Amino acid sequence: MNVTLVFLLVYSAGIVALGLWIGRRVRTAEGFFVAGRSLGPGLLFSTMLAANIGAGSTVGATGIGYRDGLAAWWWVGSAAIGSVVLAFWIGPALYRLTVRHNLRTVGDYLDHRYGPSMRLLIGLLLWVGALFILSGQLLGVSWILGVVTGASKVWGCVIGGVVVTAYFAAGGLLTSAWVNVVQLTVKLIGLSIAVPFALSAAGGWPAVAALQPTGTYWNFLQSGASGWVYLAMLGPAFVVSPGILQKIYGARDERTVRIGVSLNALGLFLYAIVPVLLGMIARVRFPDIAVTDMALPMVLMQGVPTAIGSLGLAAVFSAEISAADAVMFMLTTSVVRDLYVRFVQPSASEARQLLVARALAVVIGAVAVVLAMTAESVITALTVFYTLMGVGLFVPMLAGLFVPRASTAGAVASTVLGVAAVLVVQRVGHPGPPWMTPAMWGLLVSVAVMAVSLAVVRPAAAAPARPSA
Repeated sequence: MNVTLVFLLVYSAGIVALGLWIGRRVRTAEGFFVAGRSLGPGLLFSTMLAANIGAGSTVGATGIGYRDGLAAWWWVGSAAIGSVVLAFWIGPALYRLTVRHNLRTVGDYLDHRYGPSMRLLIGLLLWVGALFILSGQLLGVSWILGVVTGASKVWGCVIGGVVVTAYFAAGGLLTSAWVNVVQLTVKLIGLSIAVPFALSAAGGWPAVAALQPTGTYWNFLQSGASGWVYLAMLGPAFVVSPGILQKIYGARDERTVRIGVSLNALGLFLYAIVPVLLGMIARVRFPDIAVTDMALPMVLMQGVPTAIGSLGLAAVFSAEISAADAVMFMLTTSVVRDLYVRFVQPSASEARQLLVARALAVVIGAVAVVLAMTAESVITALTVFYTLMGVGLFVPMLAGLFVPRASTAGAVASTVLGVAAVLVVQRVGHPGPPWMTPAMWGLLVSVAVMAVSLAVVRPAAAAPARPSA
């Protein structure tokens, strides 16, 4: 029997068992949604970094590195830059509000700041976008299992969906945080060992340095579709992504937020070059790969010794699963709090909310598996989410926290028109210079609309200012 397959199966069974064991301690919705606000700096750091190093940062980023070269650094690097802003600016301010008003989701904050209309609008965007990112993570799992076993895309997505649903449904954020510690350890060990072996097997650094498939392959700022332009799409998304922000809600105190999130940012900065290097190594070893998402699995399956490759594949498998549970957490809590409790059953007890959350996790996992079967690539799936969240949520979140005069009408208009601008630009093409991507146009329109609303809405008509943080 395939040794790598056995290793992955045993590992999967182990993390599911750990999740079920920890899940026994979760008996209330508060425990499921915010882990009882008990996460210390170490747990917050590990669960955030584990979520951020997912399919896009492994399979997807390696494929971009294979295709575009050094400029692929900006895929993960933009997330690191966004995380710095979150650690020292957005995160602490938001955390103070969550504790003061017992908020559990980003939707709770939007309702508190702007009212139910904004909560519902962002909820709708979130549900659509997050399903795509969850399908992207499961698609990454299917690539790994396909290389290891020859399993079809369908079976790969099903297996990934079953594993993540099983342990997440048991205990929500608390389960995910502890399972993420194991997953992050496997990632760091697996990739740190696999990279030097893969580089050596490719002929060492001279062989990689000799690569010149395109004229801009070694251009750090821009190459192909990659480069600093990712900042507009990924930077804001990693500042306001509900899946990331709601992990902060589970922190023990404000100091934990600053330390845990800043360590996550540091980890992303250090990791950002890893998928780029692996993509270049794959370009040396396998120059004719038709589907770039296969670059990383090929390197780990055929470019290093079996034992090293098995550990590396387990690391990548961990990356996809840990990121998937973060998205499932975001979706499940949003549907329960932003739809079920807010509009359907406001009097639902803690126990009832917990039951609904667990049932929804199963349903969401099944829907994501179906979407993953039809997605073209990991990056295609993730781009939908990052663009929707970055454009739709970034300006209202920041204005709500730091601009007391920001109104509900301004927040709704900036979200709707910003997303509309993205859709129009994608439909008719990119006006202006090439670096003005749909995400950049959307952010520009969103900022402009909010600025206009601040200029025309009198202070008395604006939404109530938040309590001083």
